[in-house]
Amino acid sequence: MNKNNWLSQSSEQDYDLTDHGIRPTVLPSEADVGKAMLNELYETAANKDGDINIALLGGRGAQELHRLLGELAKTSEKDELLDRLNVFTQDALAPMSMSNCFSFVRDFERILGPDFFKKIKSFTPMQTDTDDLEAGLIAYLDKLESLGGLDIFFIGHGPEENQASHLAYIKPFSGAQSNHVAGIIPISSSILEHHISKFKAGGSAVNEQDEAECRSAQYILTLGPAAILQAKKVVQSVVDAETAPAKVQTYANVLNTRLSADREELLEQLNANPGLWIRLHSNTKSFVLPNLGL
Repeated sequence: MNKNNWLSQSSEQDYDLTDHGIRPTVLPSEADVGKAMLNELYETAANKDGDINIALLGGRGAQELHRLLGELAKTSEKDELLDRLNVFTQDALAPMSMSNCFSFVRDFERILGPDFFKKIKSFTPMQTDTDDLEAGLIAYLDKLESLGGLDIFFIGHGPEENQASHLAYIKPFSGAQSNHVAGIIPISSSILEHHISKFKAGGSAVNEQDEAECRSAQYILTLGPAAILQAKKVVQSVVDAETAPAKVQTYANVLNTRLSADREELLEQLNANPGLWIRLHSNTKSFVLPNLGL
């Protein structure tokens, strides 16, 4: 499998590709970004009954949110909310053992803590240690669809070459279309380096053996544009421009690029710079720090 393998939903949906733009909220500190993200979860919880389905963001962007959730899980203050959460991961490198310290699952466990995972309704990571990655990804998608899709897609912003960017791990020129709900795509050296560096910057305890296994990963598993567009709310956070300075320009490009009114030209723009997909969602928050220079 050296080509992009995108999975579509059985019901072919022709998505409205209206540009809603993006209006960043500049907050003074990373702690404030975490609180703002938590407040988005509280708002969703107050406005709907029953389960709440969320996609966790790996790396730096949501660490403060995860710390807050981990602290709440040590008390009984928000047990009713935690008991409603169906938690999904949004991307992964594969093949790789689920216990690898460069796995998002390990990082989530480290920061959210054991009490969080005991109290939530379910946790569904992407399976990276199976012989059939596609079957594992389909089972994951079936569960997500059976629960009604994502209420909140917590998402980041990753720098790419040519001042482009990725959402989840949708990389430039991977051919992602609006009806693609997830994909298995060949890994790129830029994403591999970005992945490893953000784990080290985020404070993960790493070792050479796990890093070697991580560097031998061949594929990226990622949610696709359809999962982003179908989510009821998208909450973006960008907090690490100091350690990833390329984000200053790549985020500015997402903010300021003029999107074509011609559908085919627009799809070419989205393929070249997948970070732009966020502008096609009508209910988006983007929490950033002053170091983006906006």
